Amino acid sequence: MREFTEENLTEAVVERFGNTPDPRLKLLITSLVRHLHAYVREVEPTFDEWMAAIQFLTRTGQICTEKRQEFILLSDTLGISMLVDAINHRNRDGVTETTVLGPFYVENPPEVPLGSDVTGGLKGDPLYAEGTVCAPNGKPLANAIVDIWQSDADGFYDVQYADRTEAGLRARFRTDADGRFQFWSVMPTSYPIPYDGPVGDMLKATNRHPYRPAHLHFLIAADGYETLITHLFVDGDRYLDSDAVFGVKKSLIRTYTRENPGVAPDGREMTRLWYRLSNDFRLKAAQPDRAAARQA
Repeated sequence: MREFTEENLTEAVVERFGNTPDPRLKLLITSLVRHLHAYVREVEPTFDEWMAAIQFLTRTGQICTEKRQEFILLSDTLGISMLVDAINHRNRDGVTETTVLGPFYVENPPEVPLGSDVTGGLKGDPLYAEGTVCAPNGKPLANAIVDIWQSDADGFYDVQYADRTEAGLRARFRTDADGRFQFWSVMPTSYPIPYDGPVGDMLKATNRHPYRPAHLHFLIAADGYETLITHLFVDGDRYLDSDAVFGVKKSLIRTYTRENPGVAPDGREMTRLWYRLSNDFRLKAAQPDRAAARQA
């Protein structure tokens, strides 16, 4: 074909991918072409608008570093991350619900003993967090990996501090024989996602705020079970109904109990107000790999 028109261009592009050997890749890329072309036909962008879109995506990539993932922020704020999560985590009856990973997870955080203080010098009201990791039937899962990370009282994660090299409010635990874990941290606070880049420009241009409600992140893994990525949100937070990344679920909202000075569960003498969080996590049994199942 040598004559490409508004009417035949989409099918011509799709046809060029007709010899793609991987059927899943062929579906992904041809569907992408059809949807992108349909979008362009619907909005009829000017050359300047299309160039602005290209420059926006270019800046999104340029601002990414080892400590900042602007494309995850873009995916999150467009609701795509939560949609992908929902599609891949259907049928959660009897197990803990999932939510977005977020842009601040760091692989292989420092592993510390149960009961450790993970604050790393970052500020906040003391929080004693404890929980269990179980199978759907309540059977405790020993030696499960529990990664936690969160913001401090000022709304920042450790990786957002340019002068920090050590982890703070970020750690890995392994559950004991009864599937239990516990640690000392600080109360999480609501905070803005980074909005000094292209994603922030988008939020400002569309009159959206950048805030997330206060929460504590968990990534929990055990042999034979799906890895759980979730948050526990602080009940009463002002941003629960307008989370910038659409990550809130009712089943993940928790009461962080305010406690008076006294003896904490681990015997620590508390001379000031502190908070306590208890939660049981139930993991879903591992399912056959979806990609492998498609090709079988």
